[in-house]
Amino acid sequence: MKIGVFDSGVGGLSVVQSLVEHQLFEEIIYFGDTARVPYGVKDKNTIIRYALEAVEFFKNFDIDLLITACNTVSAYALDEMREYSQFDIVGVVQPGIIATENALRSFESEILIIGTQATIASQAYEKPLQAYGFTNITSKATGLFVPMVEENIYDGPLLHAAMDHYFHDLKTPDAIILGCTHFPLIANAITRYFKHHATMIHSGEAIVQYLQQHYDIDQQFNTTELKFFASENPEGLKKVARKWLAL
Repeated sequence: MKIGVFDSGVGGLSVVQSLVEHQLFEEIIYFGDTARVPYGVKDKNTIIRYALEAVEFFKNFDIDLLITACNTVSAYALDEMREYSQFDIVGVVQPGIIATENALRSFESEILIIGTQATIASQAYEKPLQAYGFTNITSKATGLFVPMVEENIYDGPLLHAAMDHYFHDLKTPDAIILGCTHFPLIANAITRYFKHHATMIHSGEAIVQYLQQHYDIDQQFNTTELKFFASENPEGLKKVARKWLAL
C-alpha cells in the first residue's frame, strides 16, 4: 500500500517512525504544512480550510489511505476531509482513545491529556473517555511545546521550564495522552519529569494498532520508500526526518 501522512509541521514524523518500524507500508508520502504551523491557535474554519488544501495536495499521488497525523485537524476537520476525498482518511484521536482504554485497568485512573489550545478546547479526547466511564481526567493546553519541537528543542533547561510551568501543580497521572504528534519527540523528557510513573499514549503506536485491527494489515515490507514534502523549508523537514528516522 501507498499512504500519505499529513501534519501541520514535523510532529507527524513520530507517526511515520512507528509506521516504518512496523513495516506496514511500501511507500509513505509525508506532507508538513511548515509554513503555517502551529494549527492549534487557529480557528475552526481556518483549520478546515488548511486540511482540505492538504487533501488536494495528496490527490496528486495515487495513495490508498491518508493518515491525518495532526490532533487538531483530527478533532475539527475529519468529516470535511472525508467528504472531499476519494481515499480513506484516518485521524489520530480515535486510536489514541482506544489505546488509553486498553492501557488502563481502572476507570478511576488519573489521565492527563496534553495538546494544543484547539485540541484541548474541542474535548475530542475528554468526552469519549468520560463516556467510557473514566472520571479523573485533566486536560492541559501545552502549546509552547510545539514551537520548541519545531526548533529541535527536545530536552534541556528551556523545555524543563515549560514543563514546570504547565505541570508543577498536577498530580502524577497514571497515563498521559500525548495529544499532539509533536509531543512524542519530547516524550522522554516528559517521562522523566513525572519520574517514570506515567504510561505514555503515543499517537504513532496507537495508530499502528488501530490500522492492524481495522484494516486487516498483516503484510510486512522489507523496505519503505519515504518521500517528504513541506509548504516551507522542505530541507529543514528532511533534516529532522533524517535524525528521527535514522535515514
